[in-house]
Amino acid sequence: MQNHEIDYRIFGEEMQCVEVELDPQETVIAESGSFMYMSDNIEMQSVFGDGSNRSEGFLGKLMTAGKRLLTGESLFMTTYTNIGYGKQQVAFAAPYAGKIVPMDLSQLGGKIVCQKDAFLCAAKGVQVGIEFQRKLGTGLFGGEGFIMQKLEGDGMAFVHAGGYILERELAVGETLRVDTGCIVAFTNRVDYDIEFVKGIRNVVFGGEGLFYAVLRGPGKVWLQSLPVSRLAARILSYGSARGKEEGSVLGSLGRMVDGDGW
Repeated sequence: MQNHEIDYRIFGEEMQCVEVELDPQETVIAESGSFMYMSDNIEMQSVFGDGSNRSEGFLGKLMTAGKRLLTGESLFMTTYTNIGYGKQQVAFAAPYAGKIVPMDLSQLGGKIVCQKDAFLCAAKGVQVGIEFQRKLGTGLFGGEGFIMQKLEGDGMAFVHAGGYILERELAVGETLRVDTGCIVAFTNRVDYDIEFVKGIRNVVFGGEGLFYAVLRGPGKVWLQSLPVSRLAARILSYGSARGKEEGSVLGSLGRMVDGDGW
């Protein structure tokens, strides 16, 4: 066992947080901005790179940090270490409505590939890196881009996704076609590719884009019912529609009926 062993509890339903319990000298790493609260004897420290315990020298850490920039993350991660004598707690909150998924990497082949913004926190020793898509078409049109995150190690890691989380176990050769934005994560043996939506009518009027993802087993996949990109697009379109109504007669009448006044 190379990673720190941590205990945890997940609270909430739609807006969840995870509380990690640390024994003396145990450490958890987390993305910047996910911190919620911590006990008195927890020491917080920003570290360069992914926060893992690898002896790779300055150049190696620089390469790790540069890879994190490619996924849109910060150069630094934050570590939380129990410097006291008893058990201490530190908690991390999800950034938007959805679920926090605990993943024991020792039970999942030691590696998980996930969307770029899914990682929340993990036991120290878990390596947070990048996964290049082997096929150019998948990278260009796969929705998550050419680069995804990978979590490697034998400890606990926690990812977050929007809406309801569905877990599927794919048998050898079993195929699942998925909206590209609905993929949260999948185990290392799952083959990830893209496929054109068939039929010109489906492309023009289907409203689902030109491609969908194809996941082929064996392995486990996690899917989300509400990608944050879909939620953001709906909010933006709603705001634009409201803005266009503001200067129209129908917009004014609508506000009167709604009780908003003039």
